Amino acid sequence: MNTPKHPHGADCDCGAHDDEATLADALPPELITVRDWLRYAVSRFNRAGIHCGHGVDNTYDEAVWLILATLALPPDRLEPFLDACLPDDERLILYKNIEYRATERIPTAYLVNEAWLGAYRFYVDERVIVPRSYFGELLEERFAPWVEDPETLTCALDLCTGSGCLAVMMADAFPNADIVAADLSPEALAVAQRNIDDYGLGERVELLQGDLFGALDGDRQFELIVCNPPYVTAEAMADLPPEYLHEPRLALAAGDDGLDAVRRLLAGVAKHLSPEGLLAVEVGHNRHLVENAFPELPFTWLTTRDGSDGVFLLRREDLPKAPDEAR
Repeated sequence: MNTPKHPHGADCDCGAHDDEATLADALPPELITVRDWLRYAVSRFNRAGIHCGHGVDNTYDEAVWLILATLALPPDRLEPFLDACLPDDERLILYKNIEYRATERIPTAYLVNEAWLGAYRFYVDERVIVPRSYFGELLEERFAPWVEDPETLTCALDLCTGSGCLAVMMADAFPNADIVAADLSPEALAVAQRNIDDYGLGERVELLQGDLFGALDGDRQFELIVCNPPYVTAEAMADLPPEYLHEPRLALAAGDDGLDAVRRLLAGVAKHLSPEGLLAVEVGHNRHLVENAFPELPFTWLTTRDGSDGVFLLRREDLPKAPDEAR
């Protein structure tokens, strides 16, 4: 069972430190079963107007996720537990998590310290953004057809790794590859290390701290470089729902047009790609901004099952030569 943590720390005086006995007395006595709590959570979330965008897209799925995770129940087995009666200690913890979600607008992923990307479960907290990448689907398909034989890939780089979710999936997709995962934030890398250890990948995934290619020594090259950089525009940052404000700004904001990190990435990537190497970068809904900023580059846009084309692909041969190659 996941015990909720106060959202702002133990010394916060925001009023969320409820007296346990008072809160227990305030618990609606009619909320006994999981079914009762599910109905209550959906209504509470609808009335609060929460935004669902961290792994689910509606309040019902959000309520199911929060309840099952809080009670340490299987994430795909709601029905057998709907009529189970909850003891007071579980009711109290569940009530707190629902209230934090509704009033503080804390993403469920942070309240229960888990996020899912496809079939992969990851530990998350406020040191990293909640995983929600188009790369999840592409890696489950092992980058077919762009990587012709996943078994022959020997080295790959995950830039802006955050929680390490993509590095874990890359290690699974390319079983013979050594994976390097880099991030500017040492706090994020601590979370990534936990996830890498959870999947038993400590000997295959190397974590490096630094700003984009600044984490690498010399001209180290890779056959595949994947990057999910910050790409939220200034205008979009100003309009973000409160849920996203709990995430590290460093991992979201990318200047006026959302391309600050992409520009630096494209400027330095050539020398780190092997001759047949591939670069894949997620830019969300910014395709038009990318194409306007780099009209000379022959982007291939990878379309996911929902019709999104938020990832571009470039081959090493598509990129301008690195300065040392041009001599």
